[in-house]
Amino acid sequence: MTDISLELVPRNEHSLRKELELVRQHFPTVDRINIPDILRFDMRSWEGCAIAGEYVPKTIPHLRAIDFNPDAPLPILDHLSRKSVEAVLIINGDPPQDMKHTYYRTSSLEMIRRLKRERPELTVYAGIDPYRSGIKDEIDYMRAKQDAGADGFFTQPFFDLRLMEIYQGFFNNTTIYWGVSPVLTDSSRSYWENKNHAIFPRNFAATLEWNREFARKTLEFARSHDDNVYFMPIKTDIVQYLQGIL
Repeated sequence: MTDISLELVPRNEHSLRKELELVRQHFPTVDRINIPDILRFDMRSWEGCAIAGEYVPKTIPHLRAIDFNPDAPLPILDHLSRKSVEAVLIINGDPPQDMKHTYYRTSSLEMIRRLKRERPELTVYAGIDPYRSGIKDEIDYMRAKQDAGADGFFTQPFFDLRLMEIYQGFFNNTTIYWGVSPVLTDSSRSYWENKNHAIFPRNFAATLEWNREFARKTLEFARSHDDNVYFMPIKTDIVQYLQGIL
């Protein structure tokens, strides 16, 4: 059974509730919402999950490992005990740009181990970034996260099914949510290529039609491998993007 997770950005409570209403109205089969932790917004991921839990039964807050002092008690354990928090997604996190936020040298591996030790009943996901380094290095990093206790993975967006096939072949018995995010402008493609070193196929087109078709193919790919899909409609109308696909 292929599960679907949808990422909603917690810009503020009003915008988050508006998108949650759209999901409830147009995509009632979606019962799992991911909330990223973005420091430029006032709402943290676990606060967004508290709101999302009013609309869907399953929420997954993203936690930035570098935000948590390894020598102090975790301040968010009560938030992670909410009934609607199905799991967490651990990422390393980038140092804040304005330096107003305190951060630590806590790695995602350390954070995974800590959560599995202090909350062993909690499902802990880790990230896959196919563009971070070479394929072998990323596969080795994934295995290290599994050794640390990661129960599965959410990937950065893929734009090419051939690259997904390569990664899937190494972890065909692992819980994976394949990431998909629409890229609708040339400047957005340039950002992904230059900032994140993403790989686009030769037939890519920055159109809604191309991105919707790729979303369909990714869903078919996930179903054929008994995997899952993670849609990230950043700055995109959710209904226009996913209507008829979900």
